[in-house]
Amino acid sequence: MSVATFVPPQHHTNTGMFAWFAEEIEKRSGGSLTMKLYPAGQLGAGPVQQYKRTIEGVGDITFGVAAYTPAIFPKTMLAILPGAADTADDSTRRIWANFEEHFADEFSEVKVLAVGTVAGSLLAATSDVSTMEGLKGAKLVPFAAMTTPIVEALGAVPVQMPVTEMYTGLSTGTIDATTASYNNITPPWNFWDVATHVVENVPVSFAVTYAIMNKERYMSLSDEHRAIIDELSGLPMSLELAKSFDGADERSKKMIADADKGYEWVVVSDEERAKMDAAVAAGLDTIFADYESKGISNAREIYEALNQ
Repeated sequence: MSVATFVPPQHHTNTGMFAWFAEEIEKRSGGSLTMKLYPAGQLGAGPVQQYKRTIEGVGDITFGVAAYTPAIFPKTMLAILPGAADTADDSTRRIWANFEEHFADEFSEVKVLAVGTVAGSLLAATSDVSTMEGLKGAKLVPFAAMTTPIVEALGAVPVQMPVTEMYTGLSTGTIDATTASYNNITPPWNFWDVATHVVENVPVSFAVTYAIMNKERYMSLSDEHRAIIDELSGLPMSLELAKSFDGADERSKKMIADADKGYEWVVVSDEERAKMDAAVAAGLDTIFADYESKGISNAREIYEALNQ
């Protein structure tokens, strides 16, 4: 099976989740079912068209980010919003506890292998954005456009930009700050080379990512091979996806502690964090109202189910 991904070969989703998947399907099938990874956009450049590439069979399996095609995943996008979770594992488990009831219909065109998240726990910036005053007017890239009301409530100016362009954006001043995970700070993303400030203790948002399979390709497999994929897909593979992100963050934390780079590490004070949380709450109200205007009347209910 061909696997199309836009991230580089050394990315932890490849060396973690997909390496696990490849090993498991080969072992369980006695070598009769295998996969071949096509990283770095070899089957199509850029992250935006990954869902379409699955539907059209460009790749049997693709790895993608829900926020790049938000119209396809409006309810799933609610898992992006700041709430009770603060790690990829936690938020991924919350998604799967509610998947059948709230999210499965958004993936009906494909065979779902994994849906998991990466935690945006930091702001990487070229100025001190650890206070509401510092955030005022800053051009900030959120994990998803749907969080625009939250960014605006924080006083910042939302700018949409894929992760592959953020290094250059920080370097050239096109943006002042971006939501980041710990592993964005270190290689292969290297935000620590272009950020003057890395800010911790901010409201955590998430990027929802997925590994999906062309449904016709899945149905063309033998009963034995489909059964193997069924055993691995869903929560098991999603937790491997979350593990790859959380694991990368843990490795990056050690690199950050050992490295001598030129940025300042700032922890948001409890007082400023309370102000940020209040702004987030105001932004959430705006988001839920927008969902209701578009016919999704239970958006707040889904969010609360994810965060109970």
